[in-house]
Order: sequence, then C-alpha cells, then structure tokens
Amino acid sequence: MDVQQLNEQLASLSAAERLKWMSGQFPEGMVFSTSLGQEDQVITHLIARQSLPIQLFTLDTGRLFQETYDLLDKTIARYKVRIQAFFPQAAAVEQLLTEKGPNSFYESVENRKECCFIRKVEPLNRALKGAKVWVTGLRADQSENRANLPFAEWDAAHQLIKIHPLLDWSYEQLLDFIKQENIPYNTLHDKGFLSIGCAP
Repeated sequence: MDVQQLNEQLASLSAAERLKWMSGQFPEGMVFSTSLGQEDQVITHLIARQSLPIQLFTLDTGRLFQETYDLLDKTIARYKVRIQAFFPQAAAVEQLLTEKGPNSFYESVENRKECCFIRKVEPLNRALKGAKVWVTGLRADQSENRANLPFAEWDAAHQLIKIHPLLDWSYEQLLDFIKQENIPYNTLHDKGFLSIGCAP
C-alpha cells in the first residue's frame, strides 16, 4: 500500500481508528514520539485505551521544566504505559558546556541550532532507528506550513512513514476532548504556554 492509499484510508477514519488501523497494518515498528504537549497527551490516551502495540518514547533534553517531569510521572501512573526516554550523548553535552557555557543558544542562531542538534535531533535519530511508522501530534491549524499536510507522508530523511492522526482536529476540539476524558496535561498551559519545550 502506497502513501496515497494510506491517506485515502486514514481520511475516512477517526483519530482512534487511524491509530488502531495503522497498528494493524504495522504490528511491529510503529513508534510515537511524545513531547507531553496537549496533542501528544491525547494520542497517548488513544493508544493506551486501545492497548495498541505502539512504542512510546520521549526526548529528555536535560533542560525541561519540572512541570513536564511531573506530567510524565502522572502519565505513566495513569495509563500504565512504558515511555522510553532518550537523552543527548553525555560527551557532546559536556563538550558544548565546557567550550561555550550553559546558555550559548542565546548568543546566535548557529549556537541554538547546535544545541538543538545535540539535545534533540541526534537523540531523535537514535529513537527512530529501525522504525517503520512514526506517529506525531501535528495538526493542520497549528501553522500555515501544516495547513496542507497529508495524514500520511514518506519521511525520506528517516526512511519511514510519518502519520498525523490528529491532523484534522481543531484546537477547540482538542481542549474539549482533554476535558471530557480528564486527560492529564502540563499545568504550564494554564499559565499561557501554547508550546512547551526546553525551559530556557
């Protein structure tokens, strides 16, 4: 089945059905990267409630908010799921801090990209190694760049299929579902944070 056929199938299903159907097509090698944002919490809920054979992982950059760690703890306790944590390579972080200090990312775009590569990109590449399908929490109304995203796409860089089960959800729909299902979420959202990554 090619990506176009996948899109046609996924378009006719609900978010929960998309995850269930895809896990049936790919019972091995399907992974979900959660940053513990609102979208990702909904996907974790849908995976756990259906006991789907999808491996969950998260990237711990070493600079996350305490509220994010608290949410990770609550999520594991609530859903009884295993969320594998991927960390940056210790030697690379040590070298970065030794040579440029702990806050070099404030000094230039180049430094910010270097920090992100060490703390996020390289661990993500390791986490996706050997995967066949990568589940994400992207939604079309998050930005203009995502407005024309398909439900499924081929990720040439990682050589896998990338799917977005919540692609057609609105932000209001997302919040309603979180409230309705009493899904744990990061308390920083209540303080005006739309997106939550590294604390700096």
